[in-house]
Amino acid sequence: MQKLLLAMDRISTFVGQSFSWLIVALTFMISWEVFSRYALDNPHPWAFDVMSMMYGSLFMMAGAYTLSKNGHVRGDVLYGFFPPRLQAGLDLALYILFFIPGVFAMAWAGYNYAADSWAINEHSNITANGPPVYPFKTIIPLAGAFLLAQGLVEIVRCIVCLQQGKWPSRGEDVEEVDVEKLKEMVHVKDEDIAKLDAFVVHPQESQK
Repeated sequence: MQKLLLAMDRISTFVGQSFSWLIVALTFMISWEVFSRYALDNPHPWAFDVMSMMYGSLFMMAGAYTLSKNGHVRGDVLYGFFPPRLQAGLDLALYILFFIPGVFAMAWAGYNYAADSWAINEHSNITANGPPVYPFKTIIPLAGAFLLAQGLVEIVRCIVCLQQGKWPSRGEDVEEVDVEKLKEMVHVKDEDIAKLDAFVVHPQESQK
């Protein structure tokens, strides 16, 4: 079971990290459009639409990845103090009552939304000569499907936690730097840091 959960985590991670490259593409595109508009006096009317679609695609397709890393925002003022079983019980209830119906509705409505867009060969009407929007609208049901699949994995995790009393492990990914571990790696003590701070703030006094 744990291998299956981690396999879905890897899929969500791969999808999220793949679409994260849109940040790089979006950065270059915005930079080029600014240069083209103000330096070459040659703005592209379709640029705004395309940039909005790129950002929207990134935002939607990163949902499952964020969920796999337990990174979505929650009101955890009290949640963080709860024991694992209580946390799992609350999460399970919220997944069943709100998450699954909401995401399923998004995927289903998004499928119909995208199908209608493909049927009429829809193009953007925000700007002149707007680009096609049906590929972008196809992202909606895809994002919903990945998010729904990852949500089912999280429900299984809640059930496992309720049974075992602890949360099952997640796939490893980029994490924040652990300051204490970093200190151990470079053999630095708190006293050394304090001396360095004193030297930087009051260099003359530290030399006495």
